[in-house]
Formats: sequence, C-alpha cells, structure tokens
Amino acid sequence: MPAHRADPSSAHLHAHLDGDARHAHFIEARSQSTLAIALGLTLLFAVVEVVTGFISNSLALIADAGHMVTDAAALGLALLAQLIAARPPSARHSFGFVRAEALAAFVNSLAMLLLVGWIAWQAGQRLLHPEHVQGGIVLVVAAIGAGINLLVAWILSRGTQSINTRAALVNVMGDLLGSLAAIAAGAIIYFTGWVRVDPILSIFVSLLILRSTIGILRESYHFLMEGVPSQIDYLEVGASLKSVEGVLDVHDLHVWDMSPGHPALIGHLEIASLDQWPAVLAAVRAVLRDKHGIDHVTLQPEAAGGKSL
Repeated sequence: MPAHRADPSSAHLHAHLDGDARHAHFIEARSQSTLAIALGLTLLFAVVEVVTGFISNSLALIADAGHMVTDAAALGLALLAQLIAARPPSARHSFGFVRAEALAAFVNSLAMLLLVGWIAWQAGQRLLHPEHVQGGIVLVVAAIGAGINLLVAWILSRGTQSINTRAALVNVMGDLLGSLAAIAAGAIIYFTGWVRVDPILSIFVSLLILRSTIGILRESYHFLMEGVPSQIDYLEVGASLKSVEGVLDVHDLHVWDMSPGHPALIGHLEIASLDQWPAVLAAVRAVLRDKHGIDHVTLQPEAAGGKSL
C-alpha cells in the first residue's frame, strides 16, 4: 500500500470520540485553483522581466524579475503544500501533513533572504561603477509588472488565508514594491539620465522585503520547532493547572500547535488519589478550554508518591 494513502484498518485510531478535541489532523483543500492561477501569471511575467531586464541592463528590473521568479517558486511550494497538507493522517504519519505549509513558508523565506543579499551586492557594485540603463524599457515593463502584481495579490487575498498563503502574499507585495521602484528608476533615468538611482532604489526595496520576510521566517521556524503558541502563556497554563482542586503538582508539561491555531497540551498531574481523576480531568479540561483555548489535551495522572494509572 502506498505510504500516502490512509490505512483503513487504522482509521479508528485517528478518530475523535466524545470528549476529544474537535480539530482535524489535516487541512481541507483551500483555494488550490487560486494558487494555480497566481502561479501561472507570476511565472509568465517573470520570464518577460528576466529577458527585458538583461536587455535594458537595469538592476531594479533584474531584481524585480528575480523576485517574481522567487514568487513563482513560493506559489508553487504553496500549491504543493496545500495538496500535501490536505492528505489525512495515515498509519505512517499519524499527525497528518499540516506542517508541510510551515516548511514551505520557511523555505520561501530563506530564498527571499538569498535574493536580498544578491540585490544588495549588485547594488553596491553599480554604485561604485555606474552602468548604462535603458530607462524607457524599464519604465514600460515595470508598469506592466506592477499591474500583474496587483492582480496576483488580489487573487491571493480572496483565497482562504494560512501561514503559507500569507508568505506567498508577502512575496507578491514585496515584488509590487520592486515594480514601483523599477518604475521610478526607469522614469528618472529616462528623463534625467541619472543611472545611480537604479541601485539606490534596489537597496531600498531589498530592505522592505527583508523586514517582511523576517516575520514569516520567525513564525514558520517557531511552528516547526513546536514552540509554545504566541497567544498562550506557558507559565500561566502551569499555574492554572496547579490551581485546580485536587492537583498537587504539574510536571513534564508541553504546549505546542498541532496545526496553526490549534494548540495542544500534554503533561503529568500529581493528584492526592487516583480515585479523584475523573473529576479532576473534567475540571482541568474546562480550565484549559475556557481560559487558554486549548482543547487537545493529553494528561497522565500520578498519585502522590509516583504511582500512575
């Protein structure tokens, strides 16, 4: 049996019964046609910008072309992640594939950092040694590119949002800034002949892209490393558990996101008597759900002295 197919014999192991968390271990298909359309438009015009960027010898246009190629890769990874993340859990992957989206967002962000470094290095070289740029070609092509970016951004904004879709949207909006900078560079060069504006605007845009990329990189890294969700105070969760009547101590406590927006918790609770466990568990679940928004809870009771169920 292929590894990606769900094993019917294990389906009951993934099932959620009464009292279990209500989240799913997979992501329903989200606007895959939207991502495909955005990918096609971006990739098509990226080719146009690559060719005209080298013809016109414009760093701003070449950088924008490179950014659009990165956008195409981002959208392609986003589409792939959507397809992978929609697959249900299997006997081999019991948690499903929801982390594929965060992984793709992380890879996209690393690609953006490499692009920013390349733009900065090229800009530095051209500030020291200015090169001739055909401003007219840059102006026309960049204007068309800005229109394509606006269209793609509008298409993505209408789709269901996720960490990876937002990463792709950040890339597109960053590319829109690159197109606007290229428009300004082309206009200034065409009317004044000042070619140093090309690398200057490229550096400015690369800094804006860097700022947006770092946020997505930090968020996706935190999720992949199973960090405590930003909206949850780990110490406060521990204090809440310890305040429940019948709980003597809390240890081996872990809180993380099963999928974006769906926190989970595991831990050990020391209680005075194992006979109290049903009542204590009900109270603990209510506190975690109502106060901290955590409904996927796995707890192991331990009687005073170390005995457990």
